[in-house]
Amino acid sequence: MIFIVRTEGGQPALLDIKMVRQTPTIVPGSLGKTDYFCLGDPEAAKAAGCTVLPVHDGWYADDATGGMAIWGQGMFWEVRDTPFTVKQACGPEAWPPNLRHDPDTEVNVRQAIFRG
Repeated sequence: MIFIVRTEGGQPALLDIKMVRQTPTIVPGSLGKTDYFCLGDPEAAKAAGCTVLPVHDGWYADDATGGMAIWGQGMFWEVRDTPFTVKQACGPEAWPPNLRHDPDTEVNVRQAIFRG
């Protein structure tokens, strides 16, 4: 799962960092802070004393021309060099074992869309 660690200090230790950016200026108190987009367990990062922020579905721009697209509340993500060029991605193959989908399952699209 992807989450953000926001810090004034250096890079957080022992986390798998996928993207780094300066905290956007629209965020109150953002001066001098850095956002680290980390892959891992947010609860473990909190226990280690990190300031952890959840991600929401959408686009998170980096400090250059790319950013990170996130959906599935952090389960799926793409790091992009530009809005159209995928550098690294994570999809269903990285799901935790208890959330694996069954590729042989048929889906009743009408029932899935038009639930009453």
